[in-house]
Amino acid sequence: MNRALHVAFPHVYCELDFTTPLELSVATILSAQCTDVRVNQVTPALFARYRDAFAYASADRTELEEMIRSTGFYRNKANSIIGLGQGLVERFDGEVPGTLKELVSLPGFGRKTANVVLGNAFGVPGITVDTHFGRLVRRWQWTDETDPVKVERAVGELIERKEWTDLSHRIIFHGRRVCHARTPACGVCVLAKDCPSYGEGQLDPMKAAALVKGPETEHLLELAGVNT
Repeated sequence: MNRALHVAFPHVYCELDFTTPLELSVATILSAQCTDVRVNQVTPALFARYRDAFAYASADRTELEEMIRSTGFYRNKANSIIGLGQGLVERFDGEVPGTLKELVSLPGFGRKTANVVLGNAFGVPGITVDTHFGRLVRRWQWTDETDPVKVERAVGELIERKEWTDLSHRIIFHGRRVCHARTPACGVCVLAKDCPSYGEGQLDPMKAAALVKGPETEHLLELAGVNT
């Protein structure tokens, strides 16, 4: 299944726009209960206004909340972002640290956020257990764990460590584009022959093809032998 995902999604990447570890940290905090598309609409102005940890640490809360309001839960997110800035200034000279232990000690950082930053900003392999990842690995019976930390460990034992970051992207891509929560596009899925849950979704190839989303749609349907 991992090899098939390689074929389906040969070029994977973080769908949050960023240029520095700090920008990715803030974007990941904003992405909670919000789409990456929405976050990417908000962050250009935010990153231009707050260029470093010192700026976030001394941010005007009302102004920051207004800038991130459209991402939802903006008060909690503002607390996390200001707290993150203060934590970085007080303990790490304003720089985002590059270890899991240090990252999870900061406001706004759980293991998921830490693994996103480690994998995509520092090149340190990490498994990101978001909603899509947990849903799919349980659907595929890779694990029956529901606790994200236990899911992370269980999947980590199945796949080589060097692949963890890209595996996370591929599973998340597959969850967003093909293996939807309510109606998976089973009829055009590259994992069909190996998936223990095959048949839970739409089996008719043409109807399934209509469910596929994202920029890889043409490639995915070509792999499935479907001409739309």
